Amino acid sequence: MIKLLEIIGLVLVAIMTLGFVGVFRPYGIEPGLSILFWICAVGALMIIIYRKKKRKQEEKKD
Repeated sequence: MIKLLEIIGLVLVAIMTLGFVGVFRPYGIEPGLSILFWICAVGALMIIIYRKKKRKQEEKKD
């Protein structure tokens, strides 16, 4: 599960970076701080928060 979350987070960061520099312009997505950028940023942030909560729960268990 952790490896899957890491891969998804990496993909989100890659899409966010490509969208920011304007690679997706032919598809109608403007470069810069577009909705694509913010969706990917929030998704990556949610993965980080989820993993941090899980890590704290595991530490309390032990």
